[in-house]
Amino acid sequence: MCSISFISLIFSSFLSYLVGIIFIMNDYSIFIEWEVVSMNSLSIVMTLLFDWMSLIFMSFVLLISSLVIFYSKEYMESDYKINRFIMLVLMFVASMMLLIISPNLISILLGWDGLGLVSYCLVIYFQNIKSYNAGMLTALSNRIGDVALLLAIAWMLNYGSWNYVFYLEIMKSDLEMMVVGSLVVLAAMTKSAQIPFSSWLPAAMAAPTPVSALVHSSTLVTAGVYLLIRFNILLSSFWISDFLLLVSGLTMFMAGLGANYEFDLKKIIALSTLSQLGLMMSILSMGYYKLAFFHLLTHALFKALLFMCAGAIIHNMNNSQDIRLMGSLSLMMPLTSSCFNVANLALCGMPFLAGFYSKDMILEVVSLSNINMFSFFLYFFSTGLTVCYSFRLVYYSMTGGSNFSSLNMLNDEGWIMLKSMLGLLVMSIFGGSMLSWLIFPTPVVVVLPYYLKLLTLFVCLIGGLTGYMISNVSLFFYNTALNNYSFSYFLGSMWFMPVISTYGIINYPLMMGNLVVKSFDQGWSEYFGGQRLYYSLVKNSQLNQMLQNNSLKIYLLSFILWILILFVFMIWF
Repeated sequence: MCSISFISLIFSSFLSYLVGIIFIMNDYSIFIEWEVVSMNSLSIVMTLLFDWMSLIFMSFVLLISSLVIFYSKEYMESDYKINRFIMLVLMFVASMMLLIISPNLISILLGWDGLGLVSYCLVIYFQNIKSYNAGMLTALSNRIGDVALLLAIAWMLNYGSWNYVFYLEIMKSDLEMMVVGSLVVLAAMTKSAQIPFSSWLPAAMAAPTPVSALVHSSTLVTAGVYLLIRFNILLSSFWISDFLLLVSGLTMFMAGLGANYEFDLKKIIALSTLSQLGLMMSILSMGYYKLAFFHLLTHALFKALLFMCAGAIIHNMNNSQDIRLMGSLSLMMPLTSSCFNVANLALCGMPFLAGFYSKDMILEVVSLSNINMFSFFLYFFSTGLTVCYSFRLVYYSMTGGSNFSSLNMLNDEGWIMLKSMLGLLVMSIFGGSMLSWLIFPTPVVVVLPYYLKLLTLFVCLIGGLTGYMISNVSLFFYNTALNNYSFSYFLGSMWFMPVISTYGIINYPLMMGNLVVKSFDQGWSEYFGGQRLYYSLVKNSQLNQMLQNNSLKIYLLSFILWILILFVFMIWF
């Protein structure tokens, strides 16, 4: 099943990419309406939108998912139910496809909820308490966004149709549309894990690594960003853009700080995803939706590669994810380490790799834009933190001596995993320039003062140097961290967000709901409501049945009773 899925997905990816290139060259798009049911005046219509954006994004999702399925063939080989796993991944991809090509809020909700449901099934795939807790946190956090989308659908009834693409021009001036815009932004914030909904994203690392590679690069977490790219006109009209800029900037900063305190390999990469999502959201809130889309695509390539390399390392280290137990992997797993380092450098924005083209342009456009000093600081400081934790990760895992047990054999023998990683390695190197020529056919020239132009490079160098210094003099760093334990715990635990989300937002409301159910639904309201009505009907029915039994004794008794009542009535009056 792996091979068939891989071949069909990669063929669909190439086809979608070629059609996307034709569409972008000719500025062409296709809007398809398929009438599913027509009865009297009712017609149920399915609408699909194929333009350059949806086709190119689809091709990238299909490419990454095909390589992930191929990778899973070896990574999940010990799983007896591997076909079930592949089916779940294919359902996940199908939900994402529906979301990408939908210009209609109803079909978007179908894809959106499909992503939420299948992601829950994948997070709890390894069935243990930790996975169940992570799955519940993921599902409940995403339900907030689902409810917001349902409310947006209800509000869109004011306009007579759910095809939002027809109302994009009206959105600029119509104040009523601000309600829809606010709800869509709330939905996107939950799916793309912006503050205060960030805690579910690192928790979702309980899923198998191939799922993490797919979910955290091009599908689940990018659904919110993609929805806002489609609704980009809304963001430029109201106060929403200022709010989103602040929240996404803080998310980027918080994730960058948290990753520098983390020792779990997968959680470091997850926090890195959170940081990049903040970057996409913040540049999107400033109105540069093409730049956000460009970074969305380049990030998908190197982040999927990063997760695949992490999976190969974890696989070789007997499922240990602690970077403190790693070391000298570059000697023992040279090919995997090379892929890992290229992906890390692309994440940092190393010149002429995939990440450089999008990140450098974003930071130069930010320098050119008229934004406040706080947002400017968040952009550049968060970029420095990205390079910092990337170099820290390389220092711990690649250099020095091995800290793992001596009875462990590390090698590059997993050829199926390596082939899928090498496919993404090529894309991580050449993908940025290729997309840059496609999306921006006219070269974008950003004219800045000399020092401002060099600021991006300077911040990256300082960030990398800081990461190396912190890791190299780790004893001093640990002592400082332990002396200020409360502050370190605050930074390392994503500003207490997981604790607040689980105990504050989920635990207490659920306990209160349980109390309300026991007291009202299964208590007083049940006693005086449904159950009392049921008992009354039963008793009256039994009495009625007894009267209908044609017993002479009953008729005599009832006759005497009626005479007595009549006699008392006459005496009284």
